[in-house]
Amino acid sequence: MIELLRSAYDEIVYQAYDGDEREVCGILAGEYDPDHTVVTDAYPAENVADNPEIRYAIDPEEQFEITERIEEEGLEVAGFYHSHPAGPAEPSETDAARATWPDFSYVIVALDGYPFVGSWRWRDEEERFDGERVRVVSSRSDGDDSR
Repeated sequence: MIELLRSAYDEIVYQAYDGDEREVCGILAGEYDPDHTVVTDAYPAENVADNPEIRYAIDPEEQFEITERIEEEGLEVAGFYHSHPAGPAEPSETDAARATWPDFSYVIVALDGYPFVGSWRWRDEEERFDGERVRVVSSRSDGDDSR
């Protein structure tokens, strides 16, 4: 399961809308656990893909800088996010081919109609994503806003 603080959830959804037809992307921070990750913050990154309307890529140097900033703030990398401006609401074959962090969450904001926020864990040995439950909470101790 992945638990997103409402502020982090809102940030990635609004960023996805601001991206218009381009995919947006970034790194999630909080408390990583292979079974129950808690996301407290979202760190936007520039999408440097050759075709940002249908792909995303984070520059390795920027990814390193964001990771360092996350750690300096006493947090852990909790996963990654990107948007699918025209769907689908699940990871694409390209998403699977580019996933590199085993057991980490990959959150996708699909904007085909009402925004859908889903999350999948990358299972490196099986080379596949497993869907996971997403819970949105207003504070760290609140568990009422389930999705």
